[in-house]
Amino acid sequence: MEGSSVAGSQDGQIASPRRAPSQQRSRERVERMLAAASALIAEQGSDVMRMGEVAERAGVSIGSLYQFFPDKRAIIWTLAERHTAESQACIAAALAQVSDAEGLRRAFSELVDIYYGLFLAEPVMRDIWSGTQADKALRELELADSRANAEFLTAVLKRLRPTADPAALETTAFLIWQMGEATMRLAISVGRKEGDDLVAAYKRMALRELLDQQAGPYNVG
Repeated sequence: MEGSSVAGSQDGQIASPRRAPSQQRSRERVERMLAAASALIAEQGSDVMRMGEVAERAGVSIGSLYQFFPDKRAIIWTLAERHTAESQACIAAALAQVSDAEGLRRAFSELVDIYYGLFLAEPVMRDIWSGTQADKALRELELADSRANAEFLTAVLKRLRPTADPAALETTAFLIWQMGEATMRLAISVGRKEGDDLVAAYKRMALRELLDQQAGPYNVG
Protein backbone atom coordinates (compact mmCIF):
# COMPACT_ATOMS: atom_id res chain seq x y z
CA MET A 1 0.00 0.00 0.00
CA GLU A 2 2.75 2.34 -1.05
CA GLY A 3 2.38 5.93 -0.03
CA SER A 4 -0.92 5.46 1.80
CA SER A 5 0.01 4.64 5.38
CA VAL A 6 -1.47 7.33 7.58
CA ALA A 7 -2.40 7.70 11.21
CA GLY A 8 -5.04 9.52 13.19
CA SER A 9 -3.66 11.84 15.82
CA GLN A 10 -5.16 12.08 19.27
CA ASP A 11 -7.57 14.84 18.17
CA GLY A 12 -8.73 12.81 15.18
CA GLN A 13 -6.66 14.67 12.58
CA ILE A 14 -4.86 12.52 10.04
CA ALA A 15 -1.06 12.67 10.19
CA SER A 16 1.26 11.83 7.29
CA PRO A 17 3.61 8.85 7.60
CA ARG A 18 7.24 9.56 8.37
CA ARG A 19 8.26 7.65 5.26
CA ALA A 20 6.52 5.76 2.46
CA PRO A 21 8.20 2.69 0.93
CA SER A 22 9.54 3.43 -2.54
CA GLN A 23 11.70 0.37 -3.23
CA GLN A 24 10.76 -3.29 -3.42
CA ARG A 25 12.90 -4.18 -0.41
CA SER A 26 11.26 -1.44 1.63
CA ARG A 27 7.77 -2.53 0.58
CA GLU A 28 8.57 -6.09 1.60
CA ARG A 29 9.80 -4.86 4.97
CA VAL A 30 6.60 -2.88 5.50
CA GLU A 31 4.55 -5.96 4.65
CA ARG A 32 6.47 -7.92 7.30
CA MET A 33 5.74 -5.18 9.82
CA LEU A 34 2.03 -5.21 9.03
CA ALA A 35 1.91 -9.02 9.12
CA ALA A 36 3.67 -8.99 12.49
CA ALA A 37 1.25 -6.40 13.83
CA SER A 38 -1.73 -8.42 12.57
CA ALA A 39 -0.44 -11.54 14.31
CA LEU A 40 0.11 -9.68 17.58
CA ILE A 41 -3.34 -8.06 17.45
CA ALA A 42 -4.88 -11.47 16.81
CA GLU A 43 -3.01 -12.90 19.80
CA GLN A 44 -3.43 -10.13 22.37
CA GLY A 45 -5.45 -7.22 21.00
CA SER A 46 -4.35 -3.83 19.70
CA ASP A 47 -4.46 -2.16 23.13
CA VAL A 48 -1.71 -4.42 24.45
CA MET A 49 0.45 -4.48 21.32
CA ARG A 50 3.72 -2.54 21.58
CA MET A 51 5.91 -1.13 18.82
CA GLY A 52 8.93 -3.04 20.13
CA GLU A 53 7.03 -6.29 19.79
CA VAL A 54 6.09 -5.49 16.21
CA ALA A 55 9.72 -4.77 15.31
CA GLU A 56 10.94 -7.94 16.97
CA ARG A 57 8.28 -10.12 15.33
CA ALA A 58 8.98 -8.55 11.92
CA GLY A 59 12.74 -8.99 12.30
CA VAL A 60 13.52 -5.28 11.91
CA SER A 61 15.03 -2.66 14.15
CA ILE A 62 12.74 -0.36 16.11
CA GLY A 63 14.26 2.54 14.20
CA SER A 64 13.28 0.95 10.89
CA LEU A 65 9.72 0.49 12.13
CA TYR A 66 9.49 4.14 13.15
CA GLN A 67 10.73 5.19 9.72
CA PHE A 68 7.44 4.00 8.27
CA PHE A 69 5.00 4.17 11.18
CA PRO A 70 5.25 7.05 13.68
CA ASP A 71 3.19 5.18 16.27
CA LYS A 72 0.97 2.17 16.88
CA ARG A 73 -2.10 4.00 15.66
CA ALA A 74 -0.47 4.47 12.26
CA ILE A 75 -0.21 0.70 11.93
CA ILE A 76 -3.80 0.18 13.00
CA TRP A 77 -5.03 2.85 10.60
CA THR A 78 -3.12 1.29 7.70
CA LEU A 79 -4.64 -2.13 8.41
CA ALA A 80 -8.11 -0.61 8.65
CA GLU A 81 -7.63 1.44 5.48
CA ARG A 82 -6.47 -1.63 3.57
CA HIS A 83 -9.47 -3.64 4.72
CA THR A 84 -11.78 -0.79 3.71
CA ALA A 85 -10.32 -0.62 0.18
CA GLU A 86 -10.66 -4.37 -0.27
CA SER A 87 -14.24 -4.45 0.97
CA GLN A 88 -15.28 -1.55 -1.26
CA ALA A 89 -13.85 -3.31 -4.31
CA CYS A 90 -15.77 -6.47 -3.41
CA ILE A 91 -19.04 -4.56 -2.92
CA ALA A 92 -18.65 -2.58 -6.13
CA ALA A 93 -18.07 -5.75 -8.14
CA ALA A 94 -21.00 -7.58 -6.57
CA LEU A 95 -23.49 -4.76 -7.23
CA ALA A 96 -22.24 -3.54 -10.60
CA GLN A 97 -24.38 -5.88 -12.72
CA VAL A 98 -27.54 -6.02 -10.58
CA SER A 99 -30.51 -5.19 -12.79
CA ASP A 100 -33.57 -6.62 -11.04
CA ALA A 101 -35.05 -7.28 -7.60
CA GLU A 102 -33.93 -10.90 -7.48
CA GLY A 103 -30.39 -9.90 -8.36
CA LEU A 104 -30.40 -7.29 -5.60
CA ARG A 105 -31.76 -9.75 -3.05
CA ARG A 106 -29.13 -12.33 -3.94
CA ALA A 107 -26.18 -9.93 -4.14
CA PHE A 108 -27.05 -8.09 -0.93
CA SER A 109 -27.58 -11.32 1.02
CA GLU A 110 -24.27 -12.72 -0.18
CA LEU A 111 -22.41 -9.52 0.68
CA VAL A 112 -23.79 -9.46 4.22
CA ASP A 113 -22.78 -13.11 4.69
CA ILE A 114 -19.28 -12.44 3.33
CA TYR A 115 -18.82 -9.39 5.54
CA TYR A 116 -20.03 -11.23 8.63
CA GLY A 117 -17.72 -14.12 7.80
CA LEU A 118 -14.76 -11.74 7.60
CA PHE A 119 -15.57 -10.28 11.01
CA LEU A 120 -15.72 -13.77 12.47
CA ALA A 121 -12.58 -15.04 10.74
CA GLU A 122 -10.35 -11.96 11.06
CA PRO A 123 -9.59 -11.13 14.70
CA VAL A 124 -7.53 -8.15 13.55
CA MET A 125 -10.42 -6.38 11.90
CA ARG A 126 -12.76 -7.44 14.67
CA ASP A 127 -10.44 -5.81 17.19
CA ILE A 128 -9.99 -2.65 15.13
CA TRP A 129 -13.62 -2.03 14.30
CA SER A 130 -14.81 -2.87 17.80
CA GLY A 131 -12.75 0.10 18.95
CA THR A 132 -13.98 2.63 16.39
CA GLN A 133 -16.20 4.43 18.87
CA ALA A 134 -13.17 5.33 20.97
CA ASP A 135 -11.12 6.64 18.04
CA LYS A 136 -12.37 9.66 16.10
CA ALA A 137 -10.16 8.97 13.07
CA LEU A 138 -11.41 5.39 12.78
CA ARG A 139 -15.01 6.57 13.20
CA GLU A 140 -14.48 8.96 10.32
CA LEU A 141 -12.96 6.20 8.20
CA GLU A 142 -15.92 3.93 8.93
CA LEU A 143 -18.35 6.72 8.07
CA ALA A 144 -16.58 7.43 4.79
CA ASP A 145 -16.63 3.70 4.04
CA SER A 146 -20.38 3.54 4.65
CA ARG A 147 -20.96 6.53 2.37
CA ALA A 148 -18.88 4.99 -0.40
CA ASN A 149 -20.67 1.65 -0.13
CA ALA A 150 -24.02 3.43 -0.03
CA GLU A 151 -23.19 5.01 -3.37
CA PHE A 152 -22.85 1.55 -4.94
CA LEU A 153 -26.22 0.56 -3.52
CA THR A 154 -27.81 3.86 -4.52
CA ALA A 155 -26.77 3.24 -8.12
CA VAL A 156 -28.60 -0.10 -8.05
CA LEU A 157 -31.73 1.43 -6.52
CA LYS A 158 -31.80 4.15 -9.16
CA ARG A 159 -31.70 1.49 -11.86
CA LEU A 160 -34.53 -0.43 -10.22
CA ARG A 161 -36.60 2.63 -9.25
CA PRO A 162 -36.01 5.22 -11.99
CA THR A 163 -39.00 7.33 -10.93
CA ALA A 164 -38.18 7.40 -7.21
CA ASP A 165 -36.80 10.46 -5.42
CA PRO A 166 -32.98 10.18 -5.73
CA ALA A 167 -32.42 11.88 -2.37
CA ALA A 168 -34.70 9.36 -0.66
CA LEU A 169 -32.84 6.47 -2.27
CA GLU A 170 -29.51 7.91 -1.12
CA THR A 171 -30.79 8.24 2.44
CA THR A 172 -32.12 4.67 2.44
CA ALA A 173 -28.88 3.23 1.09
CA PHE A 174 -26.68 5.15 3.53
CA LEU A 175 -28.80 4.22 6.54
CA ILE A 176 -28.85 0.55 5.56
CA TRP A 177 -25.08 0.37 5.24
CA GLN A 178 -24.50 2.20 8.52
CA MET A 179 -26.97 -0.09 10.28
CA GLY A 180 -25.07 -3.01 8.79
CA GLU A 181 -21.85 -1.84 10.45
CA ALA A 182 -23.64 -1.55 13.78
CA THR A 183 -25.19 -5.00 13.34
CA MET A 184 -21.78 -6.58 12.74
CA ARG A 185 -20.32 -5.02 15.88
CA LEU A 186 -23.28 -6.25 17.91
CA ALA A 187 -23.22 -9.71 16.36
CA ILE A 188 -19.58 -10.35 17.23
CA SER A 189 -20.07 -9.11 20.79
CA VAL A 190 -22.59 -11.83 21.67
CA GLY A 191 -22.69 -15.61 21.34
CA ARG A 192 -22.42 -17.10 17.86
CA LYS A 193 -26.03 -18.35 17.71
CA GLU A 194 -27.42 -14.99 18.78
CA GLY A 195 -25.04 -13.21 16.42
CA ASP A 196 -26.21 -15.35 13.50
CA ASP A 197 -29.81 -14.54 14.36
CA LEU A 198 -29.09 -10.81 14.54
CA VAL A 199 -27.42 -10.81 11.13
CA ALA A 200 -30.30 -12.79 9.62
CA ALA A 201 -32.80 -10.33 11.09
CA TYR A 202 -30.83 -7.40 9.69
CA LYS A 203 -30.86 -8.95 6.22
CA ARG A 204 -34.62 -9.43 6.36
CA MET A 205 -35.29 -5.86 7.50
CA ALA A 206 -32.83 -4.32 5.04
CA LEU A 207 -34.20 -6.29 2.10
CA ARG A 208 -37.77 -5.38 2.98
CA GLU A 209 -36.81 -1.72 2.82
CA LEU A 210 -34.70 -2.08 -0.32
CA LEU A 211 -37.40 -3.98 -2.19
CA ASP A 212 -40.40 -2.23 -0.64
CA GLN A 213 -41.21 -0.13 -3.68
CA GLN A 214 -40.75 -2.84 -6.28
CA ALA A 215 -43.80 -3.62 -8.38
CA GLY A 216 -45.94 -6.29 -6.81
CA PRO A 217 -45.32 -8.40 -3.68
CA TYR A 218 -41.84 -9.79 -3.14
CA ASN A 219 -40.78 -12.46 -0.70
CA VAL A 220 -37.47 -11.54 0.93
CA GLY A 221 -37.52 -14.66 3.10
